[in-house]
Amino acid sequence: MAKLSIEARIAQLEARKQALKARLGKQERAIDTRRKVLLGAMLLDTIERARAGQGRPEDRDVAVMLEGWVTRELPGFLKRTIDRTLFADFITSEEGSHTETEQ
Repeated sequence: MAKLSIEARIAQLEARKQALKARLGKQERAIDTRRKVLLGAMLLDTIERARAGQGRPEDRDVAVMLEGWVTRELPGFLKRTIDRTLFADFITSEEGSHTETEQ
């Protein structure tokens, strides 16, 4: 096997560097997505438990405030119709909250 020229070796290393950068970017995006999903799941669970009258009273108070904030801010955040459909229960509940604490 012939030795590679310095230029060929540099090209190989550059290609490897680019592949590793791409892999790192993919890994970082996956971590970011997982964090968002878990945080969203926690927030939705908190709101749903408050709607059902479950949990500690102080948690329900926070959930009521959180639901109000989400209901106000979400319509402006969601731009695509398909995304709005996913959160119809928040967007259409602007007339009143479903939580027991507000009734």
